[in-house]
Amino acid sequence: MGNAYTTFLIPHHQLMILYQCKLTLHDNVFFATREMGILYETEKYLHNWALSFALFETEYIPKAYRLKGINAQKPTYLDATQEQNLLHLNKAGIYVFPALPLIWSYQVNTFKAAQVAYYGKSVQFGGDGAKRNYPINYGRAKELAVGSQYKTYIVSRKSIKIPRWIRLGKWAAKVRVEATEIADLKERTGQYITKHPLNPLDLPTSSRLLLYNRIVMPPVSLVSQAQLSGNYWQLPDKTCLPVGVFYGASTVVIAS
Repeated sequence: MGNAYTTFLIPHHQLMILYQCKLTLHDNVFFATREMGILYETEKYLHNWALSFALFETEYIPKAYRLKGINAQKPTYLDATQEQNLLHLNKAGIYVFPALPLIWSYQVNTFKAAQVAYYGKSVQFGGDGAKRNYPINYGRAKELAVGSQYKTYIVSRKSIKIPRWIRLGKWAAKVRVEATEIADLKERTGQYITKHPLNPLDLPTSSRLLLYNRIVMPPVSLVSQAQLSGNYWQLPDKTCLPVGVFYGASTVVIAS
C-alpha cells in the first residue's frame, strides 16, 4: 500500500447521487478485529472496504477465479497489479462510507481450535495435560448478533443498482440492504463535525482532519466524531459528509 497508483478523481462540483442505506443483520457477523488470548472480538463498526466488496463484487470488482501461493494471502485493496481491487470503484465513480451502528448486540460462541504445533495450548485431548473432560484447545468468538442495524452512505456519479442482500464477514453472513436516494443535498465549505465514521485513507487532500476518535481495526483504522475542514455535504438530518472521497485518496497519484 506504500506504492502509488494512478486513478481518476471525480471533481467535487460534479453532480453526485447519494444513497442512504440501512443494513440489518440476518446472521451473526464475525471478523477478528481484536485477538485477546482465546477471545476473538468483532468491532461494532463495519469497515467500508469490506462493505464495498460485499456490495459490488462481480458487478464492478472482478472476482478472481483462483488465487495460489502468496497472492492468496496478500491484501489487494489498493493494488492495481491485482485483478481484484477497490480502484475499479474509483473508475466507476462509486464510494461506500463505513457503517455506523444504530442498534447492536453481541453473541459469544465457543469453537474448538485445531491441534497445531504453533497454538499456545497444544495439549492432546485426553493426554496428561488434560485435567478436564473437554478439549483444552478452544476459542471464543464475540460476534455481532442477528437484528443489529447499521447506517451507511453510497455516493455515485450516476444512478446505480444496489443489491438488496449481501454476504459479509468471515462466515459470509446474510445482511439486508435498504437503500433510498437523498434528494436535498447541500454542499458547503468550512469546518464541520461529522458523527458518521470515516476512513482517513480515503479523504482527499482538500480535506483536513483536525480532531477525531480512532477506531482501531484492520485493515485500516477508522475515525469517528471527527472535526474536519474542507468541502462537505450537509444532509437533511444535519449529517455532514466530506466531498471528494475515493479509495486510497492519500496513497494514489491523481490523474487529470
